[in-house]
Amino acid sequence: MLHQEIKDNTLDYALQLDKEDALKAYRERFYFPLQENGNPYIYFCGNSLGLQPKHTRNVMEEVITAWEKRAVEGHFKGDNPWMFYHEYIVQQMAKIVGAKPIEVTVMNTLTTNLHLLMVSFYRPSAKRYKILMESDAFPSDRYALVSQIKFHGYDPKDALLELKPRTGETIIRTEDILTVLEQQGNEIALVLIGGINYYTGQLFDIKTITQKGHEKGCVVGFDLAHAAGNVNLNLHDDQVDFAAWCSYKYLNSGPGSLSGCFVHERFAHDKSLPRFAGWWGHNPETRFLMPNTFDPAPGAEGWVNSNAPMLSLAAIKASMQIFEELSMKQLLNKSHQLTGYLEHLILQLKNERIEIITPSNPQERGCQLSIRVKGSGKALFHKIHSRGVIGDWREPDVIRISPTPLYNSFADVWKFVQILKDCLLED
Repeated sequence: MLHQEIKDNTLDYALQLDKEDALKAYRERFYFPLQENGNPYIYFCGNSLGLQPKHTRNVMEEVITAWEKRAVEGHFKGDNPWMFYHEYIVQQMAKIVGAKPIEVTVMNTLTTNLHLLMVSFYRPSAKRYKILMESDAFPSDRYALVSQIKFHGYDPKDALLELKPRTGETIIRTEDILTVLEQQGNEIALVLIGGINYYTGQLFDIKTITQKGHEKGCVVGFDLAHAAGNVNLNLHDDQVDFAAWCSYKYLNSGPGSLSGCFVHERFAHDKSLPRFAGWWGHNPETRFLMPNTFDPAPGAEGWVNSNAPMLSLAAIKASMQIFEELSMKQLLNKSHQLTGYLEHLILQLKNERIEIITPSNPQERGCQLSIRVKGSGKALFHKIHSRGVIGDWREPDVIRISPTPLYNSFADVWKFVQILKDCLLED
């Protein structure tokens, strides 16, 4: 929603936008946490943990009942045999990230998958050993990259290159990323960037970065934890080498749920790639013959180690059933409207203490706005929470607010900004 399209700043207008919202019915399909007074919280923390779809319990109960009634035979019998359960999930997940089904699997958790993928795709040599990442990436990514560098015998002080914003700026310019790749690409073995930076909410230009990285001979991967289900992704067409993402943020699959993985189709039948193998990654046609020699399954499935925990798969399936009903275009349309409306109302406060550090261009962000409030500490965040808003605080002074299109409303946004305004006056 462009600011010039917003007619006024009243609650009545927000309610009218909700009335016209084509996706408004989906809000009723999620549980909202309740305050002590019994009223639901205004929930803007889908960038940390998505809300629970109301039918998740039923889908998980199907698995529990199959376990109860069939025990081990649940793998092969019933309406949804566990042996093939992942196939539906992979089909839907592939659509969400712009991939072919052969390129996607669901396994483990996010950082574990990044490590497993780097076994194959971070292959340093004496001349090409560096890793390029963004300076304020999520700490787990940094820990993983530093440990990989050390594992291969290199010094992170030399081998880890960090992209930083220019002085006085908060986001990293694409041209600066390309300059680093142009100048140092011959020494970079791996580019591994968050598709959306968790702190600022900046959406990186995945296609352009990948193209430049490949031009310089680098492998290019992405951590899509804050991007999957949030922005338009085209991993196959953009020629990304590999990617991983969690499923519990915008994909609403529950805390600590399984991670998605992408490996481009050009590697689907490359059995020479080194990998840490496990039996569920073996070719399914001969898996149960229990051969001694590992024969990787074609595509991303060849990176799987173990059969998946069914209850977690069931929770993902419940979420995928909702995504199956919608296109990413529909979700992005509402996301742009909601986030644009939030941005407009915050700017209308005309409070010099507030700085939105997320890009203002809708094409360079998802549904998160990171709000820096100068001169305020965490006490302001706690005060906002006490008035019925669940957002997210990041040190030293940033409140992350994510109006998620599946379940947030324009009235939610309006009420939050009024609460923010009142708390600022008291701060």
